[in-house]
Amino acid sequence: MTAISAKDLSRFCDDYLNSKEFDDYCPNGLQVDADTPITKIITGVTACQALIDTAIAQHAQAIVVHHGYFWKGEPAPLIGMKGKRIRTLMQSGISLIAYHLPLDAHPKIGNNALLAKALDLNITGALYPHEKHPVGNIATCPPISPDDFANKIKERLGRSALHICSGKQTLSKIGLCSGGAQDMIEQAAKMGCDAFISGEISERTTHSARELGLDYFAAGHHATERYGVQALGEIIAQQFGIKAQFVDIDNPA
Repeated sequence: MTAISAKDLSRFCDDYLNSKEFDDYCPNGLQVDADTPITKIITGVTACQALIDTAIAQHAQAIVVHHGYFWKGEPAPLIGMKGKRIRTLMQSGISLIAYHLPLDAHPKIGNNALLAKALDLNITGALYPHEKHPVGNIATCPPISPDDFANKIKERLGRSALHICSGKQTLSKIGLCSGGAQDMIEQAAKMGCDAFISGEISERTTHSARELGLDYFAAGHHATERYGVQALGEIIAQQFGIKAQFVDIDNPA
């Protein structure tokens, strides 16, 4: 059976996602090297204990996620919950590879690109046009009522979005950014969008949507970021001839 090292796997992903070109909130790439030849990977949104336990049960040697560890501003000591997670990885011979913004921004397998595809949206540009690798996007669709669009989100993502109505009859120009991008709503308004989709909502977001005159859809941080890492796993499997299994750990947030 084909096997690959964690370092070679992360180097491939680094190149594919252009990860070195991002100034991110966490290190992208290989975060925990268990130095075990890899024949099977588990992919998931967040490197939680439940995902690690599943990787152990499935006899995987690596986990590839969107939300890994070592975020800016978090305590450095490997104690408590983080210590247990990393200890479990090392003792089980499982490496951890994580990509945050590079996996949001990729034009083909990024969370935003695949979220737009799932919702039948055509990406036409960037929310912030000056960015080399845009994290947020602008998309268009044939005119659709806000209620019908909310129903489409529920159908395609498997959960209802929290919808703040603006009073518009139809939507056709929509800003989107997966995850915790609710504060991009002002930029969406500046770019002339009818609506904005992100994963999370804050208390202030409701007031912003009402005062800016945009429909706002909070479709879930987890729900909007399941697509990219799953697609990356499929590419890894094809490239190296190893097994890849996406595991969706339920998360309503």
